[in-house]
Amino acid sequence: MRMKQKLSALSGWDRTLFHQVAARRWPAAEPVLPRLSRSANHGLLWFGVAAGIAVVGGRPGRRAALRGVGSLALASATVNTVGKGAVRRSRPLLEAVPVIRRLRNQPVTTSFPSGHSASAAAFAVGVALESPRWGAVVAPVAWSVAFSRIYTGVHYPSDVLVGAAIGTGAAFALRGLVPARKDLVPAAQPRADAPALVEGRGLYVVVNAASGPPALLSPPAERLRAALPQASVTERTEDDDLAGLLEKAARQAAEHGGALGVHGGDGTVNLAAAVAVRHGVPLAAFPGGTYNHFTLDLGIETVEDTAGAVMAGTAVAVDVARFTSLDASGADPVPFLNTFSIGAYPELVRYRERWARRTGSWPAGVLAAVHVLRTTRPVEAVINGRRRPIWLLFAGNGAYRGVGLAPVRRRDPADGLLDVRIVDGGPFARTRLLAAALTGALAHSPVYSAALLRRLRVSGLGAGAHLAYDGEVAPAPTELLLDKVNEALVVYRPLAR
Repeated sequence: MRMKQKLSALSGWDRTLFHQVAARRWPAAEPVLPRLSRSANHGLLWFGVAAGIAVVGGRPGRRAALRGVGSLALASATVNTVGKGAVRRSRPLLEAVPVIRRLRNQPVTTSFPSGHSASAAAFAVGVALESPRWGAVVAPVAWSVAFSRIYTGVHYPSDVLVGAAIGTGAAFALRGLVPARKDLVPAAQPRADAPALVEGRGLYVVVNAASGPPALLSPPAERLRAALPQASVTERTEDDDLAGLLEKAARQAAEHGGALGVHGGDGTVNLAAAVAVRHGVPLAAFPGGTYNHFTLDLGIETVEDTAGAVMAGTAVAVDVARFTSLDASGADPVPFLNTFSIGAYPELVRYRERWARRTGSWPAGVLAAVHVLRTTRPVEAVINGRRRPIWLLFAGNGAYRGVGLAPVRRRDPADGLLDVRIVDGGPFARTRLLAAALTGALAHSPVYSAALLRRLRVSGLGAGAHLAYDGEVAPAPTELLLDKVNEALVVYRPLAR
C-alpha cells in the first residue's frame, strides 16, 4: 500500500511539473528548443559536434569526441533494448502544450526513459571524462536537449531524469572498460628539483616548425608566447642548424639558472634531451610532432600542460637509454628516450599507426605484422653471444605495457630497464608468428621472446642493416651495446591531472 502511495505521489509530481512547464511562456526558447530537439534525432547533433571537436581540438579533442560517441552508443543501446521495453509508459497528452512548441513528427515509442536525454548526458559526460574543457562547452547544449524533451511535450520530467542517469552511467561504464588518458598516467616518480619559472622567465625555447602536422589554430611560437610571455622563443627555419640553436639556448639557460625548452616531435625532443643533459639544465618538452610518444607518456598533451609545469616548477627525473657503436673505440653513445629497433619494427609501426585510425589499435597491429612479415626478410645478428636470424629487435626505454610487436605506452620512464622484444626468423617462423598474433597467443609463441634487461650486446650485423631510434633511421654498425643512464634527465611535467 505504501509503495503504491509513493508511486502515485511521484506520478502526481511528475504530471504537475510537466503542466507547469507547459503553462509557462518561454519566448526565447520557442524558436530554438524544438529545432534543437529535432536535430538530436538519431544522434545526428552529437555526431556533428563530435566531428567539430575532433577537427578543432587536436589529439585531446579527437579522444574526447571518440569517447563521447562511444558513450552515446552504449547509452542508446541500453535505452532501446532494456529501458523502453521494461516500462511501457504512454507519452504525455499534448493538450496543455502550445502548438508552436510541438514537434511535427511525434515519436511513437514508449515514453520512459528519454532516449534523447540519455544520449545527451552520455555524450557530454563522456567528453568531459576525457577533456573537462570540452565537456564544459558541450554541457549547456546537452542540458538544453534534455529540457527540450519536456518543453516540446514528448516526455515527463522523470523520463528525462532517468534517461540522463542512464547516459551518465553509460559514460562511466565505458571509462571502466576503456580508461581515459588521464586515468592511465601513473604517479610521477621520482620527482626532481627544477626552478619555477614565472611566466617563463629563464626559459629558452627552440621551436622546430618543420616538425609535426601544420597548426590548425595558431602557430606554435604564438601559443608559447601567449602561455609563457617572458620566455625566450626562437623559431628554427629550414636553413638553421637545430643542434646549434639548442646548444645556444642551453648555454643561456645554464647561465641564468633556467631551463631549455623545445617544441617538436620525438626526434627533436631526443636531440634536445641530449643537449639538456650535457649542460645540466632541466628540459621543458612541448608536444609538436605527429605522435609525441615521450610527452604523452609523461601526461603532457598540450603546450599549456608543459607551460603550467614550468611555472609551477614540477618535474621528474627520467632515464636516458643509449646505443654505442663498438666498431671503433671511443665512439660517443647515441641517446634515445623512447625506442630503438633493428629489422622490421620501423615499418611495422608506420603501418600500424596509419591503419589504427580506421581499425583500432589491436587489429591494426595484426594487419601491420602480416604486411611487414610478408614483405621483409630476417636480419642475421649475434645477440648476447648467440647468432640468430631475427625479423625484428625492439628495445624500449622502460617497460612498456602489454604483449605485442609494437607497444606504444609505458608506465615508468625511470625504472632502469630496457624492454627487449625479439621475433626470430627461423624455419616457419613467419607462419607461426602470424598464427600467434591472430589467436592472441603471442606471449607463448616460440618465435617471440621478451625480457627486461639493463644492457644488451648486439653484433654480427651485416652491411646494409639499419637501425631506428625515436623516429630517426641510420645505418647500423656491425656491433653495438645498448644500456641506460638512470634518472639522467630532469623534465617538467604536470604532477596533478
